[in-house]
Amino acid sequence: MTVSATKNDPDADKGAEVPALRIQARKLTKRYERRTVLRDLSLDIPAGEAVVLFGPNGAGKTTLLRVLSTLSRPQRGSLMINGRDSEADAIIVRGQIGVLAHQPYVYDSLTARENLQFFARMFEVEDAEQRIDAVLQQVELFERADDQVGTFSRGMLQRIALARAILHKPAILLFDEPDTGLDPASVRVLERILAEHCQAGGALLMTTHDLAFGIRVADRVLVMVNGQISVDRPSADITANEVEAHMGAPGA
Repeated sequence: MTVSATKNDPDADKGAEVPALRIQARKLTKRYERRTVLRDLSLDIPAGEAVVLFGPNGAGKTTLLRVLSTLSRPQRGSLMINGRDSEADAIIVRGQIGVLAHQPYVYDSLTARENLQFFARMFEVEDAEQRIDAVLQQVELFERADDQVGTFSRGMLQRIALARAILHKPAILLFDEPDTGLDPASVRVLERILAEHCQAGGALLMTTHDLAFGIRVADRVLVMVNGQISVDRPSADITANEVEAHMGAPGA
């Protein structure tokens, strides 16, 4: 899935130079009370690359995503997002990230369109109605745009959350178990959107418990154990059995 940045890159419309690295993290350390969750963790993700992050429960995967998305601050280390310092340019950086959790976090009493209108105002999306129509088409829910999302299936709810995550055309997607509970049709939609995002020069970091799915959609596989990245390999060079073995290694 890795490609060089193209004219379809999220930064290209703004006339900005495309950074070689979408994510550049150096020696990130995060502690909660006496527990160290991230240990001097460094990570580079270039434009056009899809990366999947595996690890046992408690390895620090969700904490890493929270730090990268600026929802949590590390005690030590530096983080550049799309060429900008995550602290000095925090507001700009947040607008360049699309976040998706394994829970949809949508407003059940609102329609699909109303949910997206709310977030379009939050992100100051230009030509919001046109963009909302476009993402509803992308997630194959345009025909349900004016239905309350409280009537949607689990897979459809996650697709609305996916539409919200890409609504503002972020350069970077940080997805935490986005495939949880999805039906096959929704998994197909998710895979297609991830591929399109990276082909346009965006970057993806995603966690999942489905080893086969993660290896299939990613260019690169990371395994995280005890707050550190213990494996970093091309997805073509690693199997699900090998990932399981690394996750179950002593200290995992």
